[in-house]
This record gives sequence, C-alpha cells and structure tokens, in this order.
Amino acid sequence: MNQFPYVFFLGIGGIGMSALARWFRANGHQVSGYDKTETPLTQALAAEGIAVHYADAVANIPAAVRENRSQTLVVLTPAIPADSAEWAWLRTEGYDIRKRSQVLGVLTQGRYTIAVAGTHGKTTTSSMVAHLLHHAGLDAGAFLGGIAVNLGSNLLLPATPEAPIVVEADEYDRSFLTLFPDVAIVTSTDADHLDIYGDKESLVESFRQFVKQIKPGGTLIINHTADASVAAAVPAGVRVIRYGLNAEQGPELFAANISAKGHEFHFDLHGPQGTVAGLQLAVPGYHNVENMLAAASVAQLQGVAPEKLRAAVAAYRGVKRRFEFVVTAPENVYLDDYAHHPREIEAFLRSVRALYPGKRLRVIFQPHLFTRTRDFAEGFSQSLSIADEVFLLDIYPAREQPLPGVTSGILLANITAPTKAILTKEQVLAAAQSDATFDVLATVGAGDIDTLVPRLKTILTERWK
Repeated sequence: MNQFPYVFFLGIGGIGMSALARWFRANGHQVSGYDKTETPLTQALAAEGIAVHYADAVANIPAAVRENRSQTLVVLTPAIPADSAEWAWLRTEGYDIRKRSQVLGVLTQGRYTIAVAGTHGKTTTSSMVAHLLHHAGLDAGAFLGGIAVNLGSNLLLPATPEAPIVVEADEYDRSFLTLFPDVAIVTSTDADHLDIYGDKESLVESFRQFVKQIKPGGTLIINHTADASVAAAVPAGVRVIRYGLNAEQGPELFAANISAKGHEFHFDLHGPQGTVAGLQLAVPGYHNVENMLAAASVAQLQGVAPEKLRAAVAAYRGVKRRFEFVVTAPENVYLDDYAHHPREIEAFLRSVRALYPGKRLRVIFQPHLFTRTRDFAEGFSQSLSIADEVFLLDIYPAREQPLPGVTSGILLANITAPTKAILTKEQVLAAAQSDATFDVLATVGAGDIDTLVPRLKTILTERWK
C-alpha cells in the first residue's frame, strides 16, 4: 500500500470504510472521500483531517487525486450505485480501484490475523476480542464494524508490525474470502443476504470456503448452532472449538452459573483452555454471554491469564447501538440496538424481557432492505410480537430499489402484539411525548433510525425526571 500516497474512498462514511480511511491517514497517506450523506462519523473524519464531500461530481474529487492517477488507490464500497459519476470517471481514467475487502486482505497479508465472521454478532464479538487483548496489555490492531465504546473508535492501531490484527469478516458479497486467518470465529450461519446468495446453501458454502482458508495449525471457534458442514470443512490440522451457552448443548466451550444481576450478566467460562470463574459482563443479553465466550477463548489462546481476562471482561462497555442504554431512570429505560434480522431481534427482545419482567415494552423498528423484509417477513413478525407495542417505520432501502408489494405492512399484518401501527418518525416522537403507557422503549434497526435517538433521548430524559 506504500506505493499509494493518495487514497480516495467512494462511500467513506460506511463503518468499515471509515476504519480503513483512518488507518491510511494514521500511516501517512493523504486521504479523501465521497459519501452521499453527512453523518457524525463523516464529521469526525473531517475533524481528523480527512477531506469529505457529499455531492457526486467529478469536480469535487480533490485535485491531488485527479492529477496523480498512478499514485492513487481508490477504495470502493458495494453500496455505491452503478450510475455514480465519480466511479464512472475513475474507471474510465484507469485508476486502481479495489473493494474494501480486497484492501483488508492486502493489509492483513503476512500478519497474524483473527477474523470474526457470522451473520449475527460479528461486530460485538470482534470488538470484544480487540478490547480483551488491548485491556490485557497485548499489542493488537483491529478493524471493526462499529464504534467500540472502550476504544471510542472503529479502529485500533497496533504499535508493531508483529501485532495480531482483529478483523470483522463480512460475508456480504463474499467479502471475507480475501482473508486467510490464523484464528477464525464463526458466530452463526443463519440465512441472510439472499439477494446475493439466492439461498441458504450458497451462503453456507461461502462459510465453508472461508474456514478452508484458515492457516495450517490455526483454530476455528464456531457456535454450536452453525451448520455442521462448516466445521467439517476445515483443513487437516486446524483445531475446532465449538461454543454455546451451556454444557447440555454439547459444546467444548460453555458458560455455567449464568445469572442476571441488574444490568450485568455473571457466569463462569469452561473450555479447552481452562476454567475462568466469576466473569462479570456489563453488556447484558444471553447472546452477549455467548459472544464473550468466543472472544475470551481467543484471549486465552493469546496467553491472557485468568485474572487479566476477568478484569478485561468486567471493563468491556460494548459497541454503539448494540444493547445501548440511552436513558436510564428509576422506573423506565430507553435502549437502542442495531438488530436487523429476526434472530437478532428475538435475542435482543428476550434479553430485555429477562432484565425487565412485567414491564410494558414498546419497540420502534425500521426494516432494512426490501429483499430482507420479503425473505424473512414471517420471522420479523414473530420476533417483534415479543413486545407489547410495535411501531414500524417504512423500509430503509439502502442500496436497493423498491419491490412491488414489499412494505412494512407485510410485517404489521402478522404481528400479534396488542398495540401495533406504522408511523412516521415525527409520529414516533409525538407518541413518546404524549403517550405514557410504556415502561421500556427500544429503537431497533440498521437504517437511519439512529437519527431518532438524540431526539427521543431529549424527550424521555425530560419526561422521566
């Protein structure tokens, strides 16, 4: 990458793209980029010295990029539309254009790599691995798919070239096949991204290909619920460790004595690297206990002693928009979560119910992608029905065009919660201001529902004084 003093990002505001942009900036490259929307993340990049523009026009590409084709690397996100004017010009001019996943593959080549894959839980689990190693005093780097609260960033810079690199390995568009890890975690292989894969079997096949790329002598840590054919696909000599919540499910790595105490989950870890009792996880949820099992096992493989592991787990504070406590009052709470798949929503809402039994739960959900809404409509309706009140926003399209007949209405019809409706964002805010029937509020989704969070926080902080 040193042959490119200039790096230009198409879609720089993406969470994975921005981590790469920060890496190049920290390593002395002149970094700039385009994104269609100004966000707190793009504002942060600009404050760090990265030039960002928001109008898709060739004239907005910095002069240094336009005048130094052979010395410029262009990094592309799959979310950029095919009719992008800047992308078309850069292609025509013969720039070196690479996908984000390809760049990650180059940056991790020859380095000890810990790759975290899975259709759910990979952002949280990869942030846990990075945090545990960093807190224990080990030199490590990380490219994350979310803003880790402890790090205050989606990037952890290593101090030395020998340091292990933690990478969130994304299955979308088969991106993770550019990685050749020493240690891999697979958190789940549930069906998702069927717009890319067509069916679940094709998705599972991509995971089989991914684990085949684990280096000789490496380790696969895989959730016991994952498709069995994935673990069976590892090369000879690669160790397989299966993990799950309890021993009855059959994994070698499991938790015992799990209990919820306030916002904390307490448990003991039992696994091939030994037992660590008395772990305290401040980020609630049974799914997060499971994620921490996998992350802690990686830390054990890296030589983190039990007492340091115990302290690091207790200090972990999560990822922005993953079971995030926005407002906490004596009798009420407002939570925000990125869940955008039925399994994720079910895990989140069941954990909320466990923390707040008997409380009236209102959920505001924004479906993400027309294809995902179509493919998993029944599952969305079932998982959302855990709540007492469900307010749906319109589908967030992201990279997609509308599909005939696919609206939030197809979810609403089969939701069995006593109260349900499709609302605009302004109606959601008005309901929070005027309707006092709920005790717990949760905003859920992967689109732009997070723009509601500060406004809801202001309303509820005042109301719940």
